[in-house]
Order: sequence, then C-alpha cells, then structure tokens
Amino acid sequence: MENKDYKYDAIVIGSGISGGWAAKELCEKGLKTLVLERGRDVTHIKDYPTTNMYPYEFVHRMEQPYAVKQENPIVSRCYAFREDTAHFFVKDKEHPYIQDKPFDWIRGYQVGGKSLLWARQTQRWSDYDFEGPARDGFAVDWPIRYNDIKPWYDYVEKFIGVSGNNDGLATLPDGYFQKAYPLNIVEQFFKDRIKTGYSDRHVISARCAHLSDPSSVQIAQGRVQCQNRKLCERGCPFGGYFSSNSSTLPVAAKTGNLTLRPHSVVSSIIFDEVTQKAKGVVVVDSETNEVMEFEARIIFVCASTINTNLLLLNSTSASHPNGLGNSSGVLGQYLAFHNYNASIRAAYTGHLDYRTDGKNPAGGGYIPRFRNVVKQETSFLRGYATTVGASRPETIDSAAMGDQLRQSLLNPTLGDWRVGSHMMGETIPKISNTVSLSTTEKDKWGIPLIRIAIDYDDNDRLMTQDYLEQMAEMFEYAGFKNIETNIRNQAPGLDIHEMGGVRMGLDPKSSILNKWNQMHECKNVFVTDGSCMTSVSTQNPSLTFMALTARAVDYAVNEMKKMNL
Repeated sequence: MENKDYKYDAIVIGSGISGGWAAKELCEKGLKTLVLERGRDVTHIKDYPTTNMYPYEFVHRMEQPYAVKQENPIVSRCYAFREDTAHFFVKDKEHPYIQDKPFDWIRGYQVGGKSLLWARQTQRWSDYDFEGPARDGFAVDWPIRYNDIKPWYDYVEKFIGVSGNNDGLATLPDGYFQKAYPLNIVEQFFKDRIKTGYSDRHVISARCAHLSDPSSVQIAQGRVQCQNRKLCERGCPFGGYFSSNSSTLPVAAKTGNLTLRPHSVVSSIIFDEVTQKAKGVVVVDSETNEVMEFEARIIFVCASTINTNLLLLNSTSASHPNGLGNSSGVLGQYLAFHNYNASIRAAYTGHLDYRTDGKNPAGGGYIPRFRNVVKQETSFLRGYATTVGASRPETIDSAAMGDQLRQSLLNPTLGDWRVGSHMMGETIPKISNTVSLSTTEKDKWGIPLIRIAIDYDDNDRLMTQDYLEQMAEMFEYAGFKNIETNIRNQAPGLDIHEMGGVRMGLDPKSSILNKWNQMHECKNVFVTDGSCMTSVSTQNPSLTFMALTARAVDYAVNEMKKMNL
C-alpha cells in the first residue's frame, strides 16, 4: 500500500510480555513502531474494573456460576478464572481450536495479554539448562549459553523489579534483586531441615516480579511498592507487579514512536519474492472484518507460542509453500510444556504458637532442580523444580447461630499447619508434539483453526513418580505427618507454559531461528515469544522471553543501522 500511514519502521505482533518488551526497546531506539493486538484495549488502572471491589460486591462472591463453568469447561480449569478476573480470559466458544489430543489452551486476548494474569515467578536459566539438549541428546543444541543472555537478564531485572535473594546456586543464577519476601516459620523450618539432610537440595524464597523496594527506575514508570493484596489477576492499580500495561507499553508510548492498534488479528506475514524479505502483514479488523496491510522494515512476532506457530504456518508464498521459513519442515513440531501433574501435602503439628501474618505475593518457597544436574542419575531425562508453602487453615463453626456464630466468625479456630508442594517438570520436545492448520475449518475471520497434538510420555510419568517419592521422603524427614500424594491427570496446557515449534538452533536444516531469534530464511523477521524455545527447562519462562526479546531488538536495530536489514 502506498499510504504512508500504513508504513512503519517496525511491526510488533502481540502486546504481552514479549511484545511489550519489543515495543519498548524499538521505540526507545527511535523506530516508529506499530503494535498489533488481536484483542481489545486495556489501559493501566482505567480498565481494571474489579481491582478495588470487595468480595460481597460480586454477585457470586467471586465464584463462577455453574452455567459459566458448563459453557467454559477448558478455561474453568484455570485457577485464576473467577468472577473477578473472567474479563481477562478468552472464553471457550469465542475462539475455538481443534484438540487432536486433550490440551487446555488458556489465553488472554487484550492489550497486555497474559502479562495481566501470569504468576509472576521469575527465575534465570543456567548453563545446565542451555546445555541440556546437547548433553542429554534430545532436541537440538541451543545456539546460545548463559553468558550470552546474562547481560540481558541483568538489564530486564533492573527495569521490571524482582524480589529475591542471591542464593549462590549454580542451577539458579543470582541476579539484581530487591529484598525477598521471607519464608514463614514452617517454610523456614523445612529449609533448615533440608539443609541438614541433603547437600544437593536447597529451599529458597521464591523470586517474583513484585516491587518489594522499588527503585528510581520503577518509580519513574509510575509504579509503587507492592501492597501484598494478592489480587494480582484483577490488574494492579499500583503497578506493584510487572505487566506490559503498567510498565513497558506506557514507556514505549512516552517516546512518541508507538502506534498501538487493538482489535487487529494478523492473518499472515507478506513475503516479497524479489527482496526475499518480509514486506509487512495482513490484518483483519476483528470488529469490522476490514482487511488491510501494514508494512515495515522489520517484524517482531510475539503472538504467544501457539498463535505464532499458526501465523507462520499460514504465511505461505512461492518461496515458502509450507509456512514462512519452513524449508526445514520443523515449524510446528517439537513443542513442549511444563509438567505440573503432581502435588503433595502434609500436616505439621509443631510451631503452633505461630500463625501466618499478612500475604506473601511470592507464594513461599522454591526448590530448584536437583535431579540429573551434574550427571545422569535416574531412568528419566532432565528434572523438576518444586514449590513449597505452609499455612494454618482457619475453621469457622458455620452451623452456629446468633451470637455464637458471630463469635465464631470473629474468632476462627486455627488448625494444624498444612504444607504443600507441586512439581514443575521439564518435558522433552518431541516430533510427535505438533500444532498444524486445519484444512477444513476456519475461524470467523477466515483463518484456519489450529490443531493441537501434544501429550505426556513415559519420561514425564517416570519423573512424576520420582517427584512424589522424593518429596514424600523430604516431608517425612522434616517430621511432617499425614502425607498425601496426588497425580492430577490434567491435560497439557493448564501449566500455561507451552513452548517451541519455532525453535532456535545452529543449523537451518533443523531449526527456524538463529542465535539472535532471527529467521534463518527471512532475515527481517524475529520471533521472541515462547515459540522460539529449543527446550523448556524447569524455570518459569517469562524472564527468559523478556531477556531474549531485548537482546534481539538490540541486534536487529544495529543490523538496520548497518543497512543489513
């Protein structure tokens, strides 16, 4: 199109954690940047309608009615889908997909994406993670190592604000942290017990993207200290936790270089056969169904893992008949996720002269991976991290009446401590874990529906059993009682950590992206969301997405200055 209003220096597809960072970095470097978001606009503070509501102000006291759950069986399985947060989630019928194997795809289509909803856990990867595929013989070798991304972890942490301790662990590198949220008395007791009995296992305070002691960097963003309300999924008016809405997007807007266009469903990337580069994108306005094209010198794809795979598979041309950059044939293959399929709980009758006071937005304790770290020691590949939390439940005599009921409500009885944990296991990217385009069904904008075929395997089942055995042993060593193990049998996807399909690698014959998140076969397209991941490790992935994005933008802009893009 000749209309200059449709031409930009850069286009960013998606406005979530990766897209927000791409927008900020591109705009700050002086590029006129168009951010395309398929969902509605959400402006920080203004569009958080439930953020200051009390439970009694909700018709159903924050519970979802039976009818809503029946209409939304997939998203209803997500812990955060409540009456106070439902407006930030995609409803099942509104955006269908095809499950060749059961997969609970949890989505948030709005400006900010799932950065409004994420659990905010932020852990760095180590070389044990980046070297995993090469050492253990699965997937392909990562084209980068920890030292390549370390400066960008530093850069991101200083900007977003992360609480935590420098724990000195090789498996979980230290960073730039604000003061940690402390463990409570029983979590600290468990930490001390594990330290005496296990030299290779460490209980630490969970690291999270909450402002426990905001720096001038965060204050300049208009954010203030986390109020420990733990109402995060409603949107935080204080900016106490990091989101695109409270942080990166407003910073990008202040440069004057940002154009944000919501209700913009990107159907394909336009490939120019003459220049052998991407020319722009085709967009369908989700409200009017108007089809339009936007052009740019570089394109950052940050649409979230499965949608990015869908977009690239649907971006066909004479040079790329099987999807953009897919002469290798691996696009849409080798996806993986985090195995959250097991949990354990127990009772503890000590420290009954203590109770928890206040709320901990970090969630309690965290045990980094300790299996198969230095050497292969189990029948399964890789390992798992775990959470650890303790609390004392309150009991109210709901059968009481009158003054007796009033007294029970005012003075609930404290029970024994309850201690719990769930696993976060690394699954292995496999050729059988795929997403593909339907050849018969399309959505309401004429885009093929995505087919998802992702599943557990024997490695996951062996890892799950080991987690239950090891945690039960550790709980028993700590003196906990009434230990109960549980396999949830939940479908993949409910972890909300799907990754891969557009993986990075050294060889264009077995990967889509190079070490700069740049497409091997289309040099002005960069992919920095979860789809770029070669393997998934055990850590929560969002911090790594952010660091990879900032690094890729820096490289892309420098290449533009050299006239290489």
